[in-house]
Amino acid sequence: MNKTLKIGIIGGGGIAGAHVRAYRELADVEIVAVADAVPGKAAQFIDFWKIPSAQAFDDYRQLLELDLDGVSICTPNVAHHRTTVDSLLAGKNVMLEKPMSVTLEEAIEMAQTAKKTGFMLNVGFQPRYDPNMKIIQDVVQSGQLGKVYYVETGGGRRRGMPGGTFISKEIAGAGAMADIGCYSLDMALNAMGYPKPLTVSAYSSNYFGTNPLYHTEASRFDVEDFGVAMIRFEDDLVLNFKISWAMHMDTLGPTLFLGTDGGLKVTPAGKGPWSGVFDGNVGSIAYFHDVRGHHTESQIPLIDHKLNLFNEKVRDFVEAVRDGKPAPIPGEQIVRNQAIIDGIIRSSLIKREVAIELPN
Repeated sequence: MNKTLKIGIIGGGGIAGAHVRAYRELADVEIVAVADAVPGKAAQFIDFWKIPSAQAFDDYRQLLELDLDGVSICTPNVAHHRTTVDSLLAGKNVMLEKPMSVTLEEAIEMAQTAKKTGFMLNVGFQPRYDPNMKIIQDVVQSGQLGKVYYVETGGGRRRGMPGGTFISKEIAGAGAMADIGCYSLDMALNAMGYPKPLTVSAYSSNYFGTNPLYHTEASRFDVEDFGVAMIRFEDDLVLNFKISWAMHMDTLGPTLFLGTDGGLKVTPAGKGPWSGVFDGNVGSIAYFHDVRGHHTESQIPLIDHKLNLFNEKVRDFVEAVRDGKPAPIPGEQIVRNQAIIDGIIRSSLIKREVAIELPN
């Protein structure tokens, strides 16, 4: 008989509800505590989600004093760093919502704390659980593309700007890059084994978010709604990254992997003004190569699945905790994702290329 895993939730916002639903799908998992910095919000969350056995705290540090097997961190981005470090130091395994942090220095400390304590830091990139993402990874890493020298990824929504905490730099740290751009980066970088980034040259703007014609909270909108960057990696690889919450265009194009022996084109799933980015399922995969001197294009059949990708990431975390396995999506790896976002922010501000400094 499996031991019941005890889980705490830090942050009682909307995304925390998705964690509750996911944990409820799993046997022998109990949510025993919820913490939120807003007085009374944790208790309201517990009432709303009907988990009366859970304790409510206004201070997450009190939650961390409990005997817990893991915590889901669902706070605004700016609080990811401190709550994660404190949770690891308190001996808790961590399921952290993306993005990993606000700055690269924070991400490095979080990963180093996980390594030092031996507890898990798992970062929530649920699109990885689309089985078609595994197809992309298998093709890229099989060698059939030859040497991959250029990658283009990102995507854009014609209209798809959130509000609330997402549009405040003080709370979110960044806008479209932190919200949806990190997914596109993860899709491409994970397929290539997460190469080490070296430099970033970037541009960003927020012409739509700060315009009352397009956003009802324009007066407090101070993050980017558009960004583009050229990132250089080790082994003479470059990545062209572009992301947008809003634009006068239907698409910023698919993700492309260009190799010396073949190419791969991947489009995101979904239609409409809020689609066009890799925050969910894959829409199509095409393989370009030459056969006996003839240009050939093959559509790779997609796996038709009914998986709830969010639930799958939580299930994977729980199984890793239960079985003593490594983090399915380790923070040590996602540091490189955060390094790129950090570099884009710095480069956009000073309007020139910046170096990325990562520990060995």
